[in-house]
Amino acid sequence: MRTFWRVLVVIGLVVLLALGGLVLYGVHTARASFPQVSGQVEVPGLEAPVTVWRDDLGVPQIYADTLEDLFFAQGYVHAQDRFWEMDVRRHITAGRLSEMFGKSQVSTDSFLRTLGWRRIAEQELPLLSDRSTTILTSYSKGVNAYLAEHSGDQLSLEYAVLGLQNSDYRPEPWQPADSVAWLKALAWDLRGNMDDEVYRSVMAAAVGVPETEKLFPAYPFATHRPIVEGGAVVNGVFEQGAASVAGGGGAGVPAAALGPLTQVQVASRSLESWLGPGGHDIGSNAWVVSGSKTATGKPLLANDPHLAPAMPSLWYQTGLHCTAVTDDCNYDVAGWTMSGLPGIFIGHNARIAWGFTNLGPDVTDLVLEKVEGDVYFVDSQPKVMTTRKELIRVAGGDPVAITVRETADGPVISDVADIDTYTAVGADAPVSAPGSVEAGTPPPARGDGYAVALRWTALRPAPTFDAFDLLNTATGWEDFRRAASKLAVPAQNLVFADVDGNIGYQAPGVIPIREGYTGKWPVPGWDSRYKWNGTIPFPALPSVRNPEEGWIVTANQAVIGPKYPFFLTDDWSYGARSQRIVDLIEAATAQGAKVSTQQMQAIQMDSWNELASFLAPKLVGLPTTAVTAPAVGLLDGWDFTQPTDSAAAAYFNAVWRQMVARMFDAAADTELINASGGDRYWEVIYRIWESPSDFWWDDKTTPEVETRDETLQASVAAAVDELTGLQGDDPSGWNWGGLHTLLLQNQTLGDSGIAPIEAVFNRGPVETAGGGSIVNATGWTPLDGYEVNWVPSMRQVVDLSDFDASTWVNLTGASGHAFDPHYNDQNEAWRTGQQFPWPFTSDAVAAAAADLLTLVPAG
Repeated sequence: MRTFWRVLVVIGLVVLLALGGLVLYGVHTARASFPQVSGQVEVPGLEAPVTVWRDDLGVPQIYADTLEDLFFAQGYVHAQDRFWEMDVRRHITAGRLSEMFGKSQVSTDSFLRTLGWRRIAEQELPLLSDRSTTILTSYSKGVNAYLAEHSGDQLSLEYAVLGLQNSDYRPEPWQPADSVAWLKALAWDLRGNMDDEVYRSVMAAAVGVPETEKLFPAYPFATHRPIVEGGAVVNGVFEQGAASVAGGGGAGVPAAALGPLTQVQVASRSLESWLGPGGHDIGSNAWVVSGSKTATGKPLLANDPHLAPAMPSLWYQTGLHCTAVTDDCNYDVAGWTMSGLPGIFIGHNARIAWGFTNLGPDVTDLVLEKVEGDVYFVDSQPKVMTTRKELIRVAGGDPVAITVRETADGPVISDVADIDTYTAVGADAPVSAPGSVEAGTPPPARGDGYAVALRWTALRPAPTFDAFDLLNTATGWEDFRRAASKLAVPAQNLVFADVDGNIGYQAPGVIPIREGYTGKWPVPGWDSRYKWNGTIPFPALPSVRNPEEGWIVTANQAVIGPKYPFFLTDDWSYGARSQRIVDLIEAATAQGAKVSTQQMQAIQMDSWNELASFLAPKLVGLPTTAVTAPAVGLLDGWDFTQPTDSAAAAYFNAVWRQMVARMFDAAADTELINASGGDRYWEVIYRIWESPSDFWWDDKTTPEVETRDETLQASVAAAVDELTGLQGDDPSGWNWGGLHTLLLQNQTLGDSGIAPIEAVFNRGPVETAGGGSIVNATGWTPLDGYEVNWVPSMRQVVDLSDFDASTWVNLTGASGHAFDPHYNDQNEAWRTGQQFPWPFTSDAVAAAAADLLTLVPAG
């Protein structure tokens, strides 16, 4: 027995030592990638020492003597904290994901190679200014200096996990085109109405064109004001005080053929796991209030872009400062960067502040092409496609060769989908849509359907990157507009404020001019009249400076009224968020009151639901049963806000989810399209309310034809059943936050299906307030459930009276390294509406500093 116990003890010690070794190895591996943030590091390639101050959130403020050293250091610091994210991003834009993750990404790579983002980025490099070239080159050198001294798990923990399946993978040196190509991914994410074109075509094949058009009602200008009210284009220049005049623009176009279009939809959805969902419900809030209406006496500017959630956040906070501001080194700017992209995307310098929201112009056409082999037809004349070969290298497998075909309109994207999304549009959609030009060249025989080419402004090389250097160093309104004139894609609503008290708005972007059609439906490539006729000249784009109201609000609503002479789009967000912000600003400044930074932050967290204010009282008026009465009673007296603890919000959204499923999603009977449930559908409800037998009230999940009240009562009862199953049979115990949760998921390994790995890289889920088409825009898709799928990706309030009094908060944190203290240290503040101080001046940066790192030239 004594021997037995000795053996048992030895075995136990061995097991403990082994477990301890595994723990130590895990800790060592996790910490291996944590960057050095204090002390001194010799870095070959620098001309002079650079200082990097970090505050207690790990946010770096970089000071350098020259432009070259400043951007070298930004590249170095980005690589310290976020290189895995950078590496994945460049593999996305180059269509090389299969080299990292194997054969599962071949179809995604095929689609990306067909789009050719990386090729376009390489064509843009020679178009850039000398300064932009210097910035990109210096940034790349900084990234590569970090790569020269770090590899594998020293770069990021993800490389250790990747090495278990792809041990041969090694990151390549960073190149300027890697940075520029990321602008194409952003343009894709904010591309406008391409998904709406597919939705129209697929839905029209199911229910007909007239009923489909009812799902896209006209923008409600009478109740939701546009960004710019009034103004006109006079002699080619937009003048904000001029009287509006009617102008052209046209209406719909031939809807095309359902088969290939459905195929395109599936192909584009393959990018959602990498770039997030699209559509006009993905938006942003940005507004600026003049000093005449603020407590500080200077403008306040707020911004919160709405994008797909990610771990780490899309954004990385940084300050870029020349130690002495000169003509050659004129950077003194701070704000929001994206790893892999030099400069500041949104933020402020010592003179101006700016914010972005998505303008959402229609910059794409899905072009139906009748093809025979590699020949397509225009005005009955044959044209030969251009082709190129692409070789997709696959980790752990054989290379895959594809052929990319292009027409004069763009790449044939229906060639590359494995499933039917864009193919379906080419097969069945009507060949003539409402509002199109009169019949010209007759459509060729449909046969097996049409191919679909993508005509998109982002596939035309332009020096967009030049805009960021100009924006970062602008000192006033005219400099700001000069920067905006270079911002080709993605086209954004730009809001502006300066220390002199001016506020402004500018619409930028390369936006096509169409004559006789609008691009709301796919267009017939065989008819040459469906071509673009140039682009809207920048001076003619809407802008406003110091409006009488004393504020400017942009939240993806209509930019300007219908009399504007150029067509921008009809597929705006319908203005629920924007009008709520307008109403709150007007209330905060009524009778001479002044708005404060704290009130601006509170507006960003507003969770009032416009649809609920219309629909909930009507639901209360419906007949109830003993089962539904307690739940419906929650809506009686509800204030229509959606905090996490709201039982009424939980029940109302459950009813709305049932309505969307029965009325809209079931109509098309396909998962290729689904209703977002956002304010476009709210507007449909408003428009058909007084027609209780309208087609869209029918519950299409049943063989019968229901009226409005019958579908509402079915939804009310089904919502009770659903929430009883999810949260219990006591309606007073239901809560919105328990349904509306946010999972912060690592872009690559967070959905691996291996629970321990997911636990390492993911955070949450956490309960959130707000909802879709609400100012606190935590969006969700009814078909998929209540989980959050887009978010205010950051929030900022800039104080032009004192930049050090500005505030900001990120979705997650500065670090991209799991277990780093700054991996997720801002999320709770983000969730609860708190913001952190944003130091800017050198004294404030030094006072807030927790760490100081000095980068010095080698030797």
